[in-house]
Amino acid sequence: MTAIGIDIGGTNVKCVVVHADGTLVDSRSFPTGDATNAWAGTVLDAVAQIESAHGRADAIGVSSPGLAARDGRTIAWMQGRMAGVQGFDWTKHLQRDSLVPVMNDAHAALLGEAWIGAAAGGRNVVLLTLGTGVGGAILCDGHILKGHLGRAGHLGHITLDAAGPLDIVNTPGSLEDAFGDHTIAKRTDGKFQSTADLVNAARSGDAFAQDVWSRSIKALAGGVASIINAVDPEVIVLGGGVVKAGDELFVPLSRELDRVEWRPTNERVRLVPAKLGDLAGAFGAAKNALEQMKQ
Repeated sequence: MTAIGIDIGGTNVKCVVVHADGTLVDSRSFPTGDATNAWAGTVLDAVAQIESAHGRADAIGVSSPGLAARDGRTIAWMQGRMAGVQGFDWTKHLQRDSLVPVMNDAHAALLGEAWIGAAAGGRNVVLLTLGTGVGGAILCDGHILKGHLGRAGHLGHITLDAAGPLDIVNTPGSLEDAFGDHTIAKRTDGKFQSTADLVNAARSGDAFAQDVWSRSIKALAGGVASIINAVDPEVIVLGGGVVKAGDELFVPLSRELDRVEWRPTNERVRLVPAKLGDLAGAFGAAKNALEQMKQ
């Protein structure tokens, strides 16, 4: 049994072909295209190419930005650059007899990591993606936590400072604004334009950069500790571009969590870097499609 997992991004469409046990058969990436709703044609062409090479897949799953509908058939809400995915019927578009399930891209990435990635076998797992913003997803007792509207897992939008400014979803003093790459210039008075620049300067001994990075780590640790108290995961997977900082991120973050994490049984929550890279969402989409076949 084989499945195709498709992850739709603003720049690239990533695809994997996998067996039911997670073995990777093929992976491909295609430029999304610049035209309005170009992703629709790109995915259609990608599936045609893949099935020409490997035969007709038993299942296809899609990972997409936005909040997935309760029936898993479409994206129910998406605004911005890729608003066209809202209400788009992938089963009809790909002319399949069985459902082509659609899920939120962060949910899919976590499902992939918990299947064959950094948290393989885990049943209570949190994913935090540290990049331009701070994204996330929650696996609870082996199931992706979606919530009432599919909104669950937007962990960057938790409050660290109730008196702070509102972020893009009106959360005051959010984790995303305290740590996301998009606020680096503001947080460094314009001295640095990216977290990578900040970390490199801190590594080189720049006292100002070290201070800003230390405060950023404390903010992240406060957010992580709060998430741990709310969700009680066994492992937290950290993904996104900021994870490239390596020990400059993990060592001080672990040290700060030693100070603020509640450990009632003396057991710490493991912090691990994501393993599947930009294919995590595609793997999760494939896993979701395989699970749908069992229902």
